[in-house]
Amino acid sequence: MSRRVAIVTGANSGIGRAVAVELAQRGLDIGFTWHGEEQDALTTARQVQSHRRRVAYLPLDLSSAGGAAAAVDELADLLGGLHVFVNNAATGHRDPFLELDLERWRHVMEVDLTGAFVAAQAAARLMVAAGRGGRIVNVTSVLAQVPLRDAAAYCAAKGGLEQLTRVMALELASHGITVNSVAPGEIASHLDGASPDSVNATRPALPARRPGVAREVAAVIAFLASTEATYVTGASYVVDGGMLLTVATPDPS
Repeated sequence: MSRRVAIVTGANSGIGRAVAVELAQRGLDIGFTWHGEEQDALTTARQVQSHRRRVAYLPLDLSSAGGAAAAVDELADLLGGLHVFVNNAATGHRDPFLELDLERWRHVMEVDLTGAFVAAQAAARLMVAAGRGGRIVNVTSVLAQVPLRDAAAYCAAKGGLEQLTRVMALELASHGITVNSVAPGEIASHLDGASPDSVNATRPALPARRPGVAREVAAVIAFLASTEATYVTGASYVVDGGMLLTVATPDPS
């Protein structure tokens, strides 16, 4: 992976940070976007630099999704190209369907689906123009496949991103670009509002009997970003400790 460049959206915490650091450890220079506290972005940048890789980062608020393309273009320009793109930035919500207002629906869709589309399209255009192929990984969720109460907009957005992944894989294969998704289950991350101690919690209903940690998702994404994953495209990799298996299995508790 020497001298390759990866861009990761939403890498100031959680899965995004773990992905940025994992790819840096494997030899990629890292560009990333952040939203929230700049100190969190600085922490990610320092962790990337600890692996002696170049890093560039920009603020990006995907509630105005149109800015995503400019951010991807600028990061690629700063680092001298783009080989791997990871669509990670997302937001969630907890609103009963009957109480979910249009403003909240639109916000979640803008960040989780429209923003992901705009960013991935910009990344793909750069890869096609460079003529070297590339890797795109969209971070979705097990909730793209199974519903969760009070999460209608999130489930719909992640389901849409799963299907967008497949269309992208079909259309970009001729350019040597693979497109896959990674669908996490319960991960002790910032998006889940989890505390560091939550990784030690038990989950009797899960086959793995615990929540996951961000680096376990990052490891799967790193494989899909690698040169070893040339023949993998249009696939969805579930990283959920067996959560989806419980849909077909009665809870023993």
